[in-house]
Amino acid sequence: MPNYFLSFERRDFLKWAVSAAAVPAWSAHAQASWPSKPVNLVVPFPAGGGTDAFARPLSAQFAKLTGKQLVIDNRGGAGGTLGAGVAAKSTPDGYNYFMGAVHHTIAPSMYPKLDYDLERDLVPLILVANVPQVLVVNPKKVTAADFKAFLDHVKKNPGRLNYGSAGGGTSHHLAGELFKLQTQTFITHIPYRGAGPALQDLIAGNVDMMFDGLGSSAAHIKGGRIKALMVSGAKRNAAFPDVPCSAELGLPDYTVSTWYGVWAPKGTPADAQARAIEEIRRACLTDEAKAVWANQGAEFPNLTTGQFEAFIKKELIKWSQVVKASGAKLD
Repeated sequence: MPNYFLSFERRDFLKWAVSAAAVPAWSAHAQASWPSKPVNLVVPFPAGGGTDAFARPLSAQFAKLTGKQLVIDNRGGAGGTLGAGVAAKSTPDGYNYFMGAVHHTIAPSMYPKLDYDLERDLVPLILVANVPQVLVVNPKKVTAADFKAFLDHVKKNPGRLNYGSAGGGTSHHLAGELFKLQTQTFITHIPYRGAGPALQDLIAGNVDMMFDGLGSSAAHIKGGRIKALMVSGAKRNAAFPDVPCSAELGLPDYTVSTWYGVWAPKGTPADAQARAIEEIRRACLTDEAKAVWANQGAEFPNLTTGQFEAFIKKELIKWSQVVKASGAKLD
């Protein structure tokens, strides 16, 4: 193996050696002092939405652990892409971060022109929460006793049933399109301006069904206002053990979740990234955060940064394939 250092002039080598020796000391100081001021977290959806349901508790635990605020900066609009663009252009000084979601792996396939590139302009740090999606119906409009009876009804009545979503290009919409592709059925899509209005219309009986994040549907399922027929994934959810999962219902590839993660703008110092990951992980592992997550049927996956990055790449590919196969468009 060639000796790399022999290629340096002596003077250049000494400069390099002095610089290299200084790095550990600087890194140790940076790690020890971060955060020295409040940290900004862009949430690209309006206050009170699904992302806020995890960002706010995370902020509270972060403040308790570090003594510094994690300031939630809600920048809603354009399906979460407006806030993502703001975050991508923020100063990469170690004090600006972005809490994105599954929607941001769908957006590149749905929006022809974005003013940011998820993979080029933002650095994935940590997956904060994973919430399986659930197929819920209005029990007065859809009287099927279980998923099998429901699927039989849908197949015999193509286009007769409809499903509400948070809008074209959202995970609710694409979850429905994926379901249609995998079951070879047709259900009419009814887009709304947000998941909240869609869910309220489902409860009121103005739409038949919805593919929703378990967190926002949980209270209504427990209250009997809507009925859960299937939870997405390879296992049943601990909060609803009586609801079968898609894998056991003959849909092993139907894996849809509403997930939330944290990114940093490209150029953020590596030491600040490492400390942010460490403190966010600690916050998510507190008993208080665990209780909030469990109440929403969510889990903290506790992935490495490399695993989170690989997960994002898979999601980008999956949703681009669903958009292409279904012909889904923005409404």
